[in-house]
Amino acid sequence: MNMSSSNCNKSMSFGLIKILVFLIFFSNISLKSEGQFHDWCIADEQTPDDELLQALSWACGNGADCSKIQENQPCYLPNTVRDHASYAFNSYYQNSKAKGASCYFNSAAVLTARDPSHDACKFEVIP
Repeated sequence: MNMSSSNCNKSMSFGLIKILVFLIFFSNISLKSEGQFHDWCIADEQTPDDELLQALSWACGNGADCSKIQENQPCYLPNTVRDHASYAFNSYYQNSKAKGASCYFNSAAVLTARDPSHDACKFEVIP
């Protein structure tokens, strides 16, 4: 009797684990499909300005929309290499990730789940 009771408990436990895994898996999928999880590509705080400047130039020449970091545009201020690089990196990443692009920029960039938008400067996000 003890043996069959033990097997029954193990079977029920295994069944409950399968149900929990199923629920966790599908709750994550539904949250992602509703667009609640986004990522932005920004300049790494550790990267020196000269490296950021090179990567910024590459991004602007290879598909990033850098028009908003020009003078008198919404993302010009703060006028720092790091801020401008973050905007350009994110623009390139968002517009090219569907084609397999990454947020790397010779290790000058990182992904963040925190929206870097500020004031009138809106960082694009494409799910």
